[in-house]
Amino acid sequence: MLLITQNARLRKKLQNVIWMFLLLNISLIYGQELDRPLRVVIDPGHGGKDSGAVGVNGIQEKDLVLEIALKMSQLNEFDGKPAEYFLTRYTDTLISLRDRTKLARILRADYYISLHFNDAPNRNASGVEVFVSNQENRYSRQSIWLGLVLGKSLVRLTGQRNRGVKFANFQVLRDLKDVCPVVLVELGFINTLFH
Repeated sequence: MLLITQNARLRKKLQNVIWMFLLLNISLIYGQELDRPLRVVIDPGHGGKDSGAVGVNGIQEKDLVLEIALKMSQLNEFDGKPAEYFLTRYTDTLISLRDRTKLARILRADYYISLHFNDAPNRNASGVEVFVSNQENRYSRQSIWLGLVLGKSLVRLTGQRNRGVKFANFQVLRDLKDVCPVVLVELGFINTLFH
């Protein structure tokens, strides 16, 4: 993580992502218990032996998303409402997808946001994209709305292009589609952002 925090340009981009979550002003709350803060589960993708995407400068996706998630865990509100943030991992360790979604179920999460960075053979690929479940479910509209707002906010704060909300059958989306609004956010292309 020293490589990440020593690079001023990279640090600024990470701060923009964190501020995006601080400044979220959306209305997605449906039927939450009134006697507890919202429970937001942040899933920093990959970890341990699974580095995820690796930038040309050696920066690893697993480290970037963990650093962002740790900063987000210090927040105490979401959409202007009191919130508790839980991470699926707090260190550089590999957690199975099943255990990540199991945690969200146990916590009775109100939102689940999986963080990733994209990679592509084409070094000109760029932009933010958000994935939601491709299966119609009770949280489809909320997930799509959350995806639209996150994508738009990330574009505004980072200057990247908006690749939109897309539908997929990724395991975290599939496993939590009937639990809470769930999105998988590709925060940008690792080689475009961090070169």
